[in-house]
Amino acid sequence: MQESRLNNAGRNMVFGMLLRGYQIIMPFIMRTVILMYMGIQYLGLNSLFGSVLFVLNLAELGVGSAMVYSMYQPIIDGNKAEICALVKLYRKYYRIIGLVIAVVGSVLTPFIPYIIKGSVPDDINIYIVYLLNLFCTVMSYWLFAYKNSLLVAHQRNDVASKVMLVTNTAQYLVQFLIVIFFRDYYLYLIAAIVTQIITNVVTAFFVKKMYPEYNPEGELPKERIHAINGRIKDLFLMKFGVVVVSSADSIVISAFLGLAMVGIYNNYYYVLTAVFGIVKVVFDSCTAGIGNSILVEGKEKNYSDLKKLTFMVMWLTGFCSICLLILFQPFMKLWVGVDYMLGMGSVVCLVLYFYVDRMMQLLITYKDAAGIWHTDRFRPLVTALVNLVMNIILVQVMGINGVMLSTVLSILLVGMPWLLYNLFTELFDRNAREYVMSLLVYTVVTVAVAFGCLFVAGFIPSGLPGIVDLCLRGVVCVVLANGLYIAVYCKTKAFDETKQIVKRILKRGN
Repeated sequence: MQESRLNNAGRNMVFGMLLRGYQIIMPFIMRTVILMYMGIQYLGLNSLFGSVLFVLNLAELGVGSAMVYSMYQPIIDGNKAEICALVKLYRKYYRIIGLVIAVVGSVLTPFIPYIIKGSVPDDINIYIVYLLNLFCTVMSYWLFAYKNSLLVAHQRNDVASKVMLVTNTAQYLVQFLIVIFFRDYYLYLIAAIVTQIITNVVTAFFVKKMYPEYNPEGELPKERIHAINGRIKDLFLMKFGVVVVSSADSIVISAFLGLAMVGIYNNYYYVLTAVFGIVKVVFDSCTAGIGNSILVEGKEKNYSDLKKLTFMVMWLTGFCSICLLILFQPFMKLWVGVDYMLGMGSVVCLVLYFYVDRMMQLLITYKDAAGIWHTDRFRPLVTALVNLVMNIILVQVMGINGVMLSTVLSILLVGMPWLLYNLFTELFDRNAREYVMSLLVYTVVTVAVAFGCLFVAGFIPSGLPGIVDLCLRGVVCVVLANGLYIAVYCKTKAFDETKQIVKRILKRGN
């Protein structure tokens, strides 16, 4: 008897949110321990090689999504033979991906020192560290990773989340002990490798137990494989830009500014990523509903819904941006101390990146829900290449601020106009001018509210204990920022519609 999709979705959401919170808190504690006992350069190494291997993972982009998507219909039809053939194909692709990463990663080994400016810790051989990281990545593909597709396709992501919660807890416990008592970075990496192996093996065990009828066997028709490969190509090009933008910053900073600056920058970026996750919950929860609306409603209704959602997202994004602007530095001072802080100009650049990226993500959510992948496939690639070129130029002129501004400029000048054109041409069949003007209005309001909050926060006495200062500034953000937003928007149609939506949600909750 099949479980309802509603129950599966609810279970996935609970364990997914639990895992997301866990993956924010535990690495935060881990970064703090490494900083205290080993130093900022080790944090830089972690961030740098994470970025390098993220780029090497380009080989996977599109494969997982395309293969899982291909399983949906056979599962609905109960076509066991086709599912088995898809699992076999997925296993083949993942073995090839692991091999490609191993070969390309090995070829790049002699060039690793060239992406690090300055010195590395005395007790570290940079080649050994890189190869250990590479081995961990390759093993993640070769050890039964393909079986995870069955969990995703059957809406049982919660099983993988539970396994990761247990294995990651063991990993962090061991790594804490290693950092505190041994301060051995090699053992720290080996603990991550062992955990990756255990996670894959245990997940594969549960998949086999839950779905014993699915074995990698059989062949798919050539035209079916051709269709899957075409989908993979489109998704690869689409996601390539995301990887380059996410990874290029750390690599460029390391090559031009050194490992210590990578560690400092990634402490800030880590906090930013945690806030990204909070806003992402809104996008993830809306995607399925947007997709359904696109299928059953007309263009005008969908455009009206976009405007409503834009208002809510811009309010939330603006509020989070103001919080980051006012709370970032006091929080970093409490966490890492003044020696590992960036200037206020860098904070402004990070907040600009956050604001623009979340605005962009709303449009991407609509694009994905509408399945506009083929038309949009080159946009992320061109945006990423523009970002990379600007990164290399501006880092030499403006330092770390140039790296962050290049990302903002590449989105505003290339990525967003192109995406707006694709989205409004294919989905809404209208000019985007009115919508762009609304985004500008929301931005002007957010800037004005931010200045108001900064002005009031300036009256908080200096010399207060760090935690007290942070709490007082937090009160200013929550009360004043939202109060000003309400004062500005309370007479608008968008505010009234949002208020009705919130009331309906609260009524359902009760």
